[in-house]
Amino acid sequence: MKKIMVTGALGQIGSELVEKLRSVYGEDNVLATDIRKHEHTNGPFEILDVSDGQKMHDLAKDFGADTMMHLAALLSATAEKNPLFAWNLNMGGLMNALEVSRELDMQFFTPSSIGAFGPSTPKDNTPQDTLQRPTTMYGVNKVAGELLCDYYFNRFGVDTRGVRFPGLISYATPPGGGTTDYAVEIYYKAIEQGKYTSYIKEGTYMDMMYMPDALQAIVSLMEADSSNLIHRNAFNITAMSFEPSQIAAEIKKHIPHFRLDYKVDPVRQAIADSWPNSLNIEAAQAEWGFKAEYDLAKMTEDMLTKLKVKLQQKAIS
Repeated sequence: MKKIMVTGALGQIGSELVEKLRSVYGEDNVLATDIRKHEHTNGPFEILDVSDGQKMHDLAKDFGADTMMHLAALLSATAEKNPLFAWNLNMGGLMNALEVSRELDMQFFTPSSIGAFGPSTPKDNTPQDTLQRPTTMYGVNKVAGELLCDYYFNRFGVDTRGVRFPGLISYATPPGGGTTDYAVEIYYKAIEQGKYTSYIKEGTYMDMMYMPDALQAIVSLMEADSSNLIHRNAFNITAMSFEPSQIAAEIKKHIPHFRLDYKVDPVRQAIADSWPNSLNIEAAQAEWGFKAEYDLAKMTEDMLTKLKVKLQQKAIS
């Protein structure tokens, strides 16, 4: 990767990935694009609606991009509120990004998700290759996306790569409509109010990952020797699996008075129940050396430290 174009650059992953990529490859070598402009955006930035394939092509060509990182998408819970719009955005945008990558001979990355699995998938130590019959529009999009990326690799030789992200936890960006977002919200509420009401019921295990590990995983996969990759689209990756009371217990080590309550959201709980409890990541470890640095305890300490600073700065401003 030398010159990288990122779609959905202001989203949960994109806003931090752009910074990561610019720190590694140089600020001027990463073009951030999104449907809206952010006043604090530094470095090359262009407005882009990913449904506009021609503009996507022109921006990539003019920039001289050799890599496309396509992140623009609606997340799980948000997609369920408007499934037709989600299909058109998620799949239409992906098709445009793949076509541009084919036309300009670009390396390609797009994330899949734990949401690509469904209730009939093995719940524990979920295999890399297994039954995928999701029951959400988001999950259907992700399975179709994995297959489409495989098709572009096999049919056209596009160097497509991807990972199945678990829930991603970050202090830098607010929750974006995902089912696993309770694991982000809980830290905010712990600091601001000393309590949190979870919309996910006690005992519901889901895989999670701290954002620094997620960003490094993208870079490591994209830099991996292509000849070593068997699965490409997409690798199971994860760092930890926990349920709400376990994250609350870790928070209490730093905020002893913290209290966790429950008011279950049936829609998001049904989505969570359809996903695996834990993923098998042996393929990612073997094929490109995936490794996570943060466990629940290390992540919680870092999240609370960074969030306190962020919220104090916000209060002052």
